[in-house]
Amino acid sequence: MEFLRNTWYIAGWASSFTQTMVSRIFLDEPIVLFRNAGGTIRALKDRCPHRFVPLHLGTLEGDQIRCRYHGLVFNDQGMCVHNPHGDGLVPRAACVHAYPVAERHGFAWIWMGDPALADTGLVPDFSGFDPASHYVGQDYLHVKANYQLETDNILDLSHIEFLHQSSLGSDEVAKGQIEVVQNGNVVHSKRFTQGERLTEELERLRGVPPGQAVDRWLDVRWNAPANMLLTTGFTPTGQARDAGREVQVAHVFTPETQATTHYWFGISFPKSLGDNGRALAAQNIEWLRKPFETEDLPVLQAQQVAMGERDFWSMKPVLLPSDGAGVRARRLLQSMIRSENAVQEDAAAISTAS
Repeated sequence: MEFLRNTWYIAGWASSFTQTMVSRIFLDEPIVLFRNAGGTIRALKDRCPHRFVPLHLGTLEGDQIRCRYHGLVFNDQGMCVHNPHGDGLVPRAACVHAYPVAERHGFAWIWMGDPALADTGLVPDFSGFDPASHYVGQDYLHVKANYQLETDNILDLSHIEFLHQSSLGSDEVAKGQIEVVQNGNVVHSKRFTQGERLTEELERLRGVPPGQAVDRWLDVRWNAPANMLLTTGFTPTGQARDAGREVQVAHVFTPETQATTHYWFGISFPKSLGDNGRALAAQNIEWLRKPFETEDLPVLQAQQVAMGERDFWSMKPVLLPSDGAGVRARRLLQSMIRSENAVQEDAAAISTAS
């Protein structure tokens, strides 16, 4: 399956970018990212057009990158501004593609498609992770599996009863009430459990008295291609939801290749909680990494090995009621990619005819 290109992907936590080059692969394309002297994050194709050496192997000199191999210099817009050879004339084709980047809600977002279509108004709302108003626990994992397997995993949280039995799950999760809602190109997966006993560790982290039965909600919002916001909360059983407490967890995935994925995840607490909020962010992100890394990843990576290069639907997966949101997201993404490809094909045909 091809990638959706005219959309915003996560390039990383914004705070991780400095005036040092970072090399990453997104959608099978090598990218070099860095902050320029003015503090703006820039992203360029990580390949010199002369002899195709990765630019990140060179040196960053202010807002410019000098290629290590033959010394061509490129500015932060991708234009070659210095040729140290011969008469110094810069060849017209000596430029590299520049990708639009936006900083929103603590993330750096990159647009991998047509730069003219890069509308920052299309960045999904992750305002609960804005570092100005929230303490945010931040982390990253590299996953050797297709990013849509990650979408399936987060949109169907019935798996936490079985895969995360000692951490995030309980004996009530799979029996929870499920609701799938689609608003335009946004899919919501909502799960509600009643009379649930959380694990001891989760009780401790959430401040639940030991053994207290709770009603818990696990609401996931999916924005294409694979950016998900999990809002989870609880009340003592029988109490109204607005009397409860909830936290937001970001699960955002950017495909590296068809079989590997960048996974940024985080949890946030409002700064109104003071030092307690800061401590909770640090404690929770450290605790979450273990089930994500030692329980989710081995299963997802085993799925990828089992599937190989075969298409998901060609393998005729058996579907369960809890698959509703994941199927909806897969179908929607597939439709968006087809529509995007059709527009590009029409534009190519018109160009050829003229």
